[in-house]
Amino acid sequence: MIRIVLAEDQRMMLGALGSLLDLEDDLEVVGMASNGEEAIRLVEELNPDVCIMDIEMPVKSGLDAAEALKDHPCKTIILTTFARSGYFERARKAGVSGYLLKDSPSEELGTSIRTIMDGRRIYAPELVDLAYAGSNPLTERERQVMELITEGRSTKEIAKELFITTGTVRNYISTILDKLEASNRIEAIARYREKS
Repeated sequence: MIRIVLAEDQRMMLGALGSLLDLEDDLEVVGMASNGEEAIRLVEELNPDVCIMDIEMPVKSGLDAAEALKDHPCKTIILTTFARSGYFERARKAGVSGYLLKDSPSEELGTSIRTIMDGRRIYAPELVDLAYAGSNPLTERERQVMELITEGRSTKEIAKELFITTGTVRNYISTILDKLEASNRIEAIARYREKS
């Protein structure tokens, strides 16, 4: 049985993730935390095999917690909506075993956990692209969102076109603006065209 501690500040997401993982015969959620500090305490108390953490949490972020747990035998997996090269680089330096994105299919999570327990590392393909990207810092998915923005599509229309939630689109747009160092969509379009 693979014992797991989950850390996620959104309660509904935490509960849903816990229920999803508990459906697997060989996975057991032994602890849940709502911030990085609680995650560290639970890992030290419960000694799980894996700790799955979001990045942006109150008190202590998932990256801060991953750095604090670097020498612990528990394997750390970052599960986030943010495909940012800076986050990814910091997570790799902290020795995380996996960096996965929340918009991946849910069945991939269990498979990824088992693969990581077999001693391998798993990083979302978008992040690997990011790490080796040249002048355009956007991932393939972010480029898809950006193309639709350049066509003048609304957040709702982008969500419908890409079969993702409007919240996920907003996260992508926030990341895109951040990466392109733009303060709005118009500026982002101009910078994107420069880099394409």
